[in-house]
Amino acid sequence: MSVQSSATARNTVTVNRGVGLALGALGVLAFSMSLPATRVAVQQFDPWLVAFGRAVGAALLAWAYLRFTGAPRPTGGQWRRLSIVALGVVVGFPLFTSLALITQTSAHGAVVITVLPAMTAVFAVLRAEERPPLLFWVASGGGLLAVLTFLGASGAVNGALSLADLFLLAAVVLCGLGYAEGGALARELGGARTICWALLLSLPVTVPVTIAAAAAAPPHADAVAWSAFGYLSVVSMFLGFFAWYAGLARGGIAQVGQIQLAQPVLTLVWSALLLGETVTPASIAAALVVLACVVLTQRTRTNVRVPAVGKA
Repeated sequence: MSVQSSATARNTVTVNRGVGLALGALGVLAFSMSLPATRVAVQQFDPWLVAFGRAVGAALLAWAYLRFTGAPRPTGGQWRRLSIVALGVVVGFPLFTSLALITQTSAHGAVVITVLPAMTAVFAVLRAEERPPLLFWVASGGGLLAVLTFLGASGAVNGALSLADLFLLAAVVLCGLGYAEGGALARELGGARTICWALLLSLPVTVPVTIAAAAAAPPHADAVAWSAFGYLSVVSMFLGFFAWYAGLARGGIAQVGQIQLAQPVLTLVWSALLLGETVTPASIAAALVVLACVVLTQRTRTNVRVPAVGKA
């Protein structure tokens, strides 16, 4: 390979990582309000309706998008991988967080969600053949420790492990799996089509459960609760994944996934604005430490074979 072609290849990788980082940050910003919005919604809606109803609403948008863009159908192998995506991010995470946030606050949920970047990185190794170097694990571990220290000092961590904590842990494991599988599949299908097909694939499950939940506990909610539910459907379950999966595909699942280290702090900010929780000056210091760790993870090189990224 010539010097010029080598330089071109390096520039292409740099551009892809830069775009992936920007898209990933946009996705994290969208997801950072998911727990507060869920907490608001489950106070007036049945949690099963919140979890599955938002997926049905997002699936309608997905159907319109796929029809408008004329997207080809996935192959048999891609359908099987889409079922993993659906299990993780369409069913698992929404359901278990909805069940947990009936009794727990979104701030408490942010504590457990802190381990999501590490879980995503683990599944990136298992499912996407990525091999982050030691410095990556040190930096991501430092960010995890910083956030846990901040949340513990702020009083968000308290009491023994509860059923809600187990729900949140299950949500994290399934979400990490769905993120890694979806990010890898987005290299073939594109970020938008990956989540859209996963939403449509889930309809045989999400529609019956939504109908049953609505029949068992007819929703009687105010405008605030409906707004929260709408946010979960349109942004958390649909548009946020357009940016997130595209970012994971372009920048590397393990590396871009570490941007999620900033999500707990952002979640606490939204919790303060929406739910009246207090945000101390320590949150600013924690955010700066986390940002430094995220920057360090982006300066490491991840060994991964990255196929051509599909269209959106």
